[in-house]
Amino acid sequence: MFVVNGIKKLKRALYTGIVKSMAGKYDEALYVNAFSRVTKKTTLGKNVNFNGMSIQGGGEVVIGDNFHSGQSCVMITQNHNYEGEKIPYDNTYVYKKIVIGDNVWLGHRVIILPGVRIGEGAIVQAGAVVTKDVPICAIVGGNPAQVFKYRDKEHYEKLKQEGKFL
Repeated sequence: MFVVNGIKKLKRALYTGIVKSMAGKYDEALYVNAFSRVTKKTTLGKNVNFNGMSIQGGGEVVIGDNFHSGQSCVMITQNHNYEGEKIPYDNTYVYKKIVIGDNVWLGHRVIILPGVRIGEGAIVQAGAVVTKDVPICAIVGGNPAQVFKYRDKEHYEKLKQEGKFL
């Protein structure tokens, strides 16, 4: 039991160190439980938790405080320029910023496409492909992700005011 816990702590320290060395800006309260990669254009808030995140592309990513991700999540910040000089696309890229609000939770295997903003307190269901902005406190899922419910905003605000963060 002690060996297993020691190995988990060692892996977390290694994965966290890797993300810190890659990120443009981060807070000390960063927890990385599985191999993850970010870019120099990534800004991480306080209490960010990755369980296998891959941030790809040359665009900017801003992740707010108290973020949690499931396993195998991907954020993509660039796309091939399909309106350029060649077909199906030319050798240039279109870069778009991704912004994730505070207190957001992504389930396993979520994909977020370029230019998306996810509002504070939102939850993204496992396997969702997020192609457009997600409202504050929305719960979304599917491909493409659609709002199917909202959190109880009064309860959410109460917990937030009391500082009850995981």
